[in-house]
Amino acid sequence: MSPSSPTTPDVFVTGIGAISCLGGSASEFWTGLKAAAATARPTAVPGLTERVPDVLAYQVADGATGPAGVGARADLGRAAGFALAAAREAVADAGLGSRELAGAAVVIGTAVGESGGRESGDRDGSTGDGAGDGGDGDGGWEPMFSVAASVGGELGTFGTNISVSNACAASGYALSVAVDLIRRGEADTVLLGGAEGISWVPLASFSRLGAADPETCRPFDAERRGTVFGEGAAVLVLQSARAAAGRRTYGRVLGTAWSCDAHHPTAPDPGGEQLVRVARAALDEAARGPGDIGCVIPHGTGTRQNDVIEHQVLHEVLGEHAARTPLFSLKAFIGHTAGAAAAFAAVSAALMARHGEIPANVPLAHPDPECPVLLPQDGPTALERPNVLVNAYAFGGSNFTMVFGGEAR
Repeated sequence: MSPSSPTTPDVFVTGIGAISCLGGSASEFWTGLKAAAATARPTAVPGLTERVPDVLAYQVADGATGPAGVGARADLGRAAGFALAAAREAVADAGLGSRELAGAAVVIGTAVGESGGRESGDRDGSTGDGAGDGGDGDGGWEPMFSVAASVGGELGTFGTNISVSNACAASGYALSVAVDLIRRGEADTVLLGGAEGISWVPLASFSRLGAADPETCRPFDAERRGTVFGEGAAVLVLQSARAAAGRRTYGRVLGTAWSCDAHHPTAPDPGGEQLVRVARAALDEAARGPGDIGCVIPHGTGTRQNDVIEHQVLHEVLGEHAARTPLFSLKAFIGHTAGAAAAFAAVSAALMARHGEIPANVPLAHPDPECPVLLPQDGPTALERPNVLVNAYAFGGSNFTMVFGGEAR
């Protein structure tokens, strides 16, 4: 049943918030995306880079604490602090009243949760000087995947609180869960997002896998050598038509889909069959065709296999439209934000729809002839068709695609 059916409830985006290496708000995030030539660069990770020299990360700058401040609660972990700051901005952007907020659900995707604090034994999630006791610094134990509960508890929401953690597709799956809550009538308002704080284990693990680029995140560049992780949080307020009435919206979530190829614990299926399937399923649910897509925000990690396979998948899914459909390579700006990647892409899609344009991509020094995608680099490009396709893929073969419709009102 497609969203064009009168019996399928619409799901609107009425507010957004973001904290990233580009700044502490969604407006700073958008400004950073529009400044492609002067975008953030990855930096050394204190306490880790000395031991693993090729490990860099796109880190949130000290002082870039968002509207409410990451340190609003001293006992919050790094990921939860980022999520809370982004959520407060999104709530203010949507103009939610206390009654609406009290009834809201919270769904947050995160790949590693508060593992940074567990590694060091610090409650604040900061990187420390070694493995911690797995607890809260006092010898106790607390769950790593508590980001949604932390946000809900701080904001006083009494709806469903769900943390989703299936690697780098986490906030994509969380988005689908949030949409289902609204379409099934279980919630009118959902705070949906993704959050990550820099953590030693995934950074060191990618280095050991030979999948960490020692210079920068450069998807679709012939000299790419892997990905570079980033941190931060992106949150969107999703609302039913009833709850969104009278508000200015960014657009609608038209279709979402999942698939799993289970080809390999870390490597993508070289055939891309399930990646094609999930994109087509999202388009079908959205009642949109290949010619309706105005922009694609790819998963685009900068790893050798991912970029080539995703290029092939897009050509199969979009057909004759692929060569002239622009891509926006988000990870070249903020790195791979793991479980928050799809949420950041969704915020980017909402901003593109609001402004009617696609920012220029970070210039490619060496475009890869194996994946010759269209990456406009000379100033912003008009979003000629108001539908944005978003991909997010994860270890274990978890795949997600969304179609965002920019028919704002």
